Amino acid sequence: MLSNSSPAYLTGFGGHFATEAVSGALPQGRNSPQRPAFGLYAEQLSGTAFTMARHENRRSWLYRMRPSADHRPFVRYDRAPRFKAEAGAEPLAPNRLRWDPIAEPAPGTDFVDGLTTAVFNRSPAELEGVAVHLYAANADMTDRVFVSADGELLILPQQGRLDILTELGRLEIAPGQVALVPRGVRFRVMLPDGAARGYVAENYGAPFRLPDLGPIGANGLANPRDFETPVAWFEDRDEPTEVVQKYGGELWTTTLDHSPLDVVAWHGNLAPYRYDLAHFNAIGSVSFDHPDPSIFTVLTSPSTVHGRANVDFVIFPPRWMVGEDTFRPPWFHRNVMSECMGLLTGAYDAKAEGFAPGGLSLHNLLSGHGPDVDTWRKASEAELKPHKIEGTMAFMIESCWPLQVTAEALGRAQSDYDLAWADFPKAQLP
Repeated sequence: MLSNSSPAYLTGFGGHFATEAVSGALPQGRNSPQRPAFGLYAEQLSGTAFTMARHENRRSWLYRMRPSADHRPFVRYDRAPRFKAEAGAEPLAPNRLRWDPIAEPAPGTDFVDGLTTAVFNRSPAELEGVAVHLYAANADMTDRVFVSADGELLILPQQGRLDILTELGRLEIAPGQVALVPRGVRFRVMLPDGAARGYVAENYGAPFRLPDLGPIGANGLANPRDFETPVAWFEDRDEPTEVVQKYGGELWTTTLDHSPLDVVAWHGNLAPYRYDLAHFNAIGSVSFDHPDPSIFTVLTSPSTVHGRANVDFVIFPPRWMVGEDTFRPPWFHRNVMSECMGLLTGAYDAKAEGFAPGGLSLHNLLSGHGPDVDTWRKASEAELKPHKIEGTMAFMIESCWPLQVTAEALGRAQSDYDLAWADFPKAQLP
């Protein structure tokens, strides 16, 4: 490993960056010179089709110590049996579902082997859809790396910090921050605190982008300047390194005789990045009514239908509530989008109990949901003074496609979740 110092970052979302870990490694004026400096190999990593519109095209040029084509055949990998998007044998009922946090893993479980798929839709081969996984780990990925050819990975730690070593640089994230690793980028996860738990959203569709702001104007929500991309960093290590690759919904493995994290320099706009959720500029009503949750969108992956997201990443951060004559928690609703929610810290303002940090819930399209009885009663009777929601961070992965549930997840869903909406009193008409 070249350096143990803290990683450095370049700021801005979707920018065209140029960075080198060794002076002179990055070519000037061309992408693929006849003889790159130091005998490096020029390699393009594409996140979109070559012919996408320029403003949507994402690619980076990497200058590495060995080409990524240098590997032996992959074979099946079977040490992460819960990391698969397979539905149960029976059709999924249109029920609301909720889960407790996953159990502590066995000793020696790293990030890959500690992944558990909970919900998913579509197939990676369709280049649309999303899967939501949970991870629980207590060991570093010391001699192997992971890569998903199926989708980009949005990683949300709930407990414990992560040091994510990627081909294009190092990302350090803690609970309250998120990291995105693009489709096709290899990485390993180290655990500075010895153990970690959290969520991973795997986006099969168009790469995440910042949502358009429309009438909001030029500023607000997640601002581009707050996204951080790592500078070039590399490993020069000639030791056996396993590569575990997710491809077609399955896991495969091969072993190299060197570390593939050997990119000495790179330039382009396809790269990992991190974002601190505390920088999100929440916007809400200052008159009446609770706004649509879309006002809390951090990142979006559009579908082929304008205005309908393949995947939205939405958060519910600390914020002021001041609406007059307004039921302030989320209202009761049925939505054509499917909602999968997680809780990073604190409590969610629509549920009094049963939704713990590290847990998950699923409300598929047109499933009626909203606050539970206790939350409804307290909010209906509350004195409407300005109130700040503090000490919480919930998130939602929302998709226009119905979400399926793995057989493993279905078997451990809370059996009494529907009781959250039991015993509402009947309205009394005159």
